[in-house]
Amino acid sequence: MNIKSLLLGSAAALVAVSGAHAADAVVAAEPEPLEYVRICDAYGAGYFFIPGSETCLKIGGKVRTEGQWYDAYNPSARFGTKWHTRAELQLQTATDTEYGPLKTNTELRWDWNDGGATSTNLLHASISLGGFTVGKEDSQFNVFTGYAGDVINDDVVYDGPYELNQITYNYDAGNGFSAVISLEDTNSGSGATGSNGEDSSDHYAPDVVAGAGFKSGAWGFKVVGGYDSIVEEGAIKARVDADFGVFSAFVMGGWNTDGSKLNKYAGANGAGAASGIGWGDWALWGGASVPINEKLKWNFQVAYTDSKIFSATTNLKFKPVKNLLVEPEVTYTNWDSINQDQWAGIIRFERTF
Repeated sequence: MNIKSLLLGSAAALVAVSGAHAADAVVAAEPEPLEYVRICDAYGAGYFFIPGSETCLKIGGKVRTEGQWYDAYNPSARFGTKWHTRAELQLQTATDTEYGPLKTNTELRWDWNDGGATSTNLLHASISLGGFTVGKEDSQFNVFTGYAGDVINDDVVYDGPYELNQITYNYDAGNGFSAVISLEDTNSGSGATGSNGEDSSDHYAPDVVAGAGFKSGAWGFKVVGGYDSIVEEGAIKARVDADFGVFSAFVMGGWNTDGSKLNKYAGANGAGAASGIGWGDWALWGGASVPINEKLKWNFQVAYTDSKIFSATTNLKFKPVKNLLVEPEVTYTNWDSINQDQWAGIIRFERTF
């Protein structure tokens, strides 16, 4: 009887101990579910939601390398092959708000030229909401009209300023009518001067750009004006675009309010012996783009000014595969006022992503 009681007691003890161990056992937590990247197609292709937020992000950029022979902007340039390589990284964000999309645009650029160090530039950095844009972008004098032709050397004849700080409002009526008004930085400050050497060290007024346009079907028309508050002069550009299917073309004209002076919106891009030669009273640009097939397009542009600068550029844009561009280009420039001219060539390789 004692042995039986002992066995039963031992069994009960073992069960109790086993139960206690079972109660104390550590149960591994189930892993958190993975949060896969969600596509954000509300703002166009390439956007995705930043994990854990409602902000959409698009990452893009390019890598470019090109060889250049002579310089279309400088009649004095007589170098052989100059090689230039560039990398750009662009980050764009967008978040839906009660006032429309809140967007940012940031673009960084790195350049390397033969024999020189790598340079870094914050090309663009801006915030946009409800039609307003603040920050660093190209001047609306260029952006609103769409720059010039589809060639590399499109601004041998100056067509407007590029990177600068601004406060801009863009209006799109949705029926083909659009408009813009922009207050742009004069880049004044200690030791700064205007386009003709004007003292701008104590200057506070912004430059002003305003424009309007209308597009209907294959035709588009835009006009834009810019006022340089340092020089107290400005310029007006008007542009007509047409798309005929088998080719597209444009014509653009510019008028300088005082042809005897340069200003930010009617300046000069020449270098060397051509430095400081502006439009005079007016400038004209025209060009066309002809798609030959899905991978090849031919472009050309001509420009002429009251000061007798003539420039003609032609190129081929070849895309052997998606996002890869091979672009040979030739430019001829003549500066009649100094009796000099220049031939220049470029071969460009560019991969965008």
